[in-house]
Amino acid sequence: MKIPGKLVALCSFVLFTFAAQQGFSQKRIVQLSGIILSSDSVNGLPGAHIYIPKAGRGTTSNNTGFFSMPVQIGDSVVITSVGYVRRHYIVPDAAPEFWTIIVEMREDVTHLPEVVIVPFPTEEVFKEAVLALNIPMNENGVDKSNLNAELMALMVRTTPMDAAQNYRYYMNQYPGSIQNKFMPVTNPFLNVFNWAKFLKQLKDNKKNK
Repeated sequence: MKIPGKLVALCSFVLFTFAAQQGFSQKRIVQLSGIILSSDSVNGLPGAHIYIPKAGRGTTSNNTGFFSMPVQIGDSVVITSVGYVRRHYIVPDAAPEFWTIIVEMREDVTHLPEVVIVPFPTEEVFKEAVLALNIPMNENGVDKSNLNAELMALMVRTTPMDAAQNYRYYMNQYPGSIQNKFMPVTNPFLNVFNWAKFLKQLKDNKKNK
């Protein structure tokens, strides 16, 4: 029985396509593991994204920067993290079944131009305002109105504590806070026995008069 040439060609095309699909689907699988590091990292970079865009799958690094995911030979792996330059890695053909890599991320530094904020719209207006000032100064360049005794007393009463005074106040309060930590804090004005004693003393004083 003679097989038509068109049928032979069609069968050959189908077999070739099936073999190609089988060869593509049988691409070798590699378990890719690794650690993501930064320039100043000791334990690894957590939360980095490791994914394969074409396959639509990926994973993230754990708290120590470690990750592990199955890939195929020739896959293009993208590693990203906020504040770092994106990295690309292609799985080599000679990679064994279990492949480990170390990826060092580089910081993505953006230098912004210097911005000077002034309460004037332009530098010319600022210069005019400075030149228009008329501050009474003595020969030593000191404004005598700032040495007024009442003004200085007001400044002492209203000026908040500096760092040294805050530290001294904290250290003075610290022993009391430790002592009151493990015992109830009482208010003598809410003690009924104190009030009873106070009322008794008032009555005794009236009787003595």
